[in-house]
Amino acid sequence: MEFDNQFEVPLPPGSAWRVLMDIERIAPCLPGATLGEKIDERTYKGKVAVRLGPVALSFNGTARFEEIDEAHHSARVKASGTDAKGRGGANASTSFRIEPAGAGSRVLVHTDLTLSGAVAQYGRGAGMIRDVAAELIGQFAASLRALIGDEAPAAAAPSGTADKAASPPAGPPISGLSLLLRVLWRSIRRLFRWHRTAG
Repeated sequence: MEFDNQFEVPLPPGSAWRVLMDIERIAPCLPGATLGEKIDERTYKGKVAVRLGPVALSFNGTARFEEIDEAHHSARVKASGTDAKGRGGANASTSFRIEPAGAGSRVLVHTDLTLSGAVAQYGRGAGMIRDVAAELIGQFAASLRALIGDEAPAAAAPSGTADKAASPPAGPPISGLSLLLRVLWRSIRRLFRWHRTAG
């Protein structure tokens, strides 16, 4: 299944690009993600915990930058992972590009996701997958903006305090209940829109 998301950050495209390509720095902003081993300059191992409906999943996997176009501020990442309890796996190809948006930048994300095994059954509703992805992107963007905001004054602080202020925050946990409620609410709204259109 394929889906698109976007978010904005208060930085010009060049600065936003440098931030997004600093994986160790931004990894704690992704809900449920834990960065593991850095294999090389383009390849990372890690874990991602996510909830699909009532089921909590934990994926161990690898992500690799397949394409990096610094001139156009775009990149493509391929990621694959297997559930820690052997319930299946996920493969994703995600591309993103950055464009100017007002005084900052807009990040456009396109994802092509394939689920296998029992995981595919948990996430068989494409609408649910899209809603979960949108929620995670939204949480990531909020944490990223907070990180950028915290580091802006740190850049002007005395050198003795800058390093401490610039330390990335711990990755915020995914709230399973609140995420599930938001996903269900979006599904209900989509259902009502469909009925009004059909009627």
